[in-house]
Amino acid sequence: MTSARRGRRRGGRRSARTRLASAPAHVRAPAPRTPRAATHPPRTRDQEDTIATDKAASWVYAEGFVPEDDTLLRARDRAGELGCTPVQPGTGAALTVLAAAGRARAVVEVGTGAGVSGLHLLRGMPTDGVLTTIDVEVEHQRAAKQAFAEEGVRAARTRTISGRALDVLPRLTDGAYDLVFVDADIESYPAYVERAVRLLRPGGVLAVDDALWHDRVADPARRDEATTLVRETGRLVREDDRLLPAMLPVGDGLLVAVRR
Repeated sequence: MTSARRGRRRGGRRSARTRLASAPAHVRAPAPRTPRAATHPPRTRDQEDTIATDKAASWVYAEGFVPEDDTLLRARDRAGELGCTPVQPGTGAALTVLAAAGRARAVVEVGTGAGVSGLHLLRGMPTDGVLTTIDVEVEHQRAAKQAFAEEGVRAARTRTISGRALDVLPRLTDGAYDLVFVDADIESYPAYVERAVRLLRPGGVLAVDDALWHDRVADPARRDEATTLVRETGRLVREDDRLLPAMLPVGDGLLVAVRR
């Protein structure tokens, strides 16, 4: 993740070794659905409140479902020292699965951070896969390289590029990548997505982190600039005929789409 992401989440950062012990501050209950048959009556308010509580507990359970090992925890600690925010454990696990399911040999990551998301991606990629990761902060990339070395990843499997992603992405080959992961400055999300689609081969996967943006995106009353940009990014992906999208409620929201 680029330096533009520093400090953009609510509150202070917990130690990476502190397990998730509480639900997010704002977990919204699903909107009531019209019953499809007499056997599915509308939910009462008490039932909706219970669902909201259950969703919070389920989120916490899902985030810890795949425990992170010491290599990942040390990378999280380094991220905290550098002031960058890594993907949450549930998002990382989803990235590993996406990379493995697509046998992603060529992956682009926009926002290196301290290497937490890169480790998750590499663990899902085949042993001959190459991760190209972009960040404006050289110090972040040094931390990521340390994490990759601790993981035992061969140097030839990672390509770190220092610079602005909007300058680097146009230099990459069209249609040559199996997966593109975006986790950088919110202000450039729409532009990153447009360039990512160009890079993907048919069947390739786009993944965008922070797609629910602290649970604000789902609230139409939230109209601050960052929330509006993330909401607009989701709309662009959903309405793009080239993409088949879905929203995964892991971490802070993971927007995924397959290139048709």
